[in-house]
Amino acid sequence: MVLIANLVHWFIQLFILLIIVQAILSFFMPPYHRVRQVIDRIVNPFLQPIRRFIPTTGGLDFSPMVLIILLYILDSILTRLFLSL
Repeated sequence: MVLIANLVHWFIQLFILLIIVQAILSFFMPPYHRVRQVIDRIVNPFLQPIRRFIPTTGGLDFSPMVLIILLYILDSILTRLFLSL
């Protein structure tokens, strides 16, 4: 079960890194750039439900931060669950 816990942890960490990269690239890269489109296709389906509840405030989108916090909580819960089995 340690292997599964580690795999889940690394997958979540990789996804968090993609969210951070997507947020940074949104400032510097145009939306039609191929790299940004690929990352947006991966990350946006998870951000859209959060954006329905937390609107953009003052031009700032807080949904990536909320998603990262939720993923850290999920990572903690799943890691403890797998390690306790």
